[in-house]
Amino acid sequence: MSKPDHLLVDIAIAVESGQSNQMSLTVVVPGGVITGRLAPESVWRERVAEVLADSERLRSFSAIFTSPGGGPAPRDHDEPPTHLHFHVARILQGSVGIPETGGMYRIAIKDVSAWTVGDFSYSDG
Repeated sequence: MSKPDHLLVDIAIAVESGQSNQMSLTVVVPGGVITGRLAPESVWRERVAEVLADSERLRSFSAIFTSPGGGPAPRDHDEPPTHLHFHVARILQGSVGIPETGGMYRIAIKDVSAWTVGDFSYSDG
């Protein structure tokens, strides 16, 4: 999208202001469809930092997500969000979602070409 969808921006603002991680969303972006739950950026950053800190090889990257000077600055709350922060999210690939357990994705709102409320679940039956 050249100009972000205002309704999608409003959803992102509500997630950020309410500090909720219960909003399920499915988005279409170049190269794929991602489905999962949105999280506030601060919660998403904390979770990514935790995952990195648990890895001996990647531990040094953890600070990028937690320290103000270590990486991209957290969003200025006077400006509308520019990204959606997914957790427990999957990339839809045919009849499966990968990774099976869900992943953490940061998606630029301007890159979303279509979206719907809710996420897709898979079952063997």
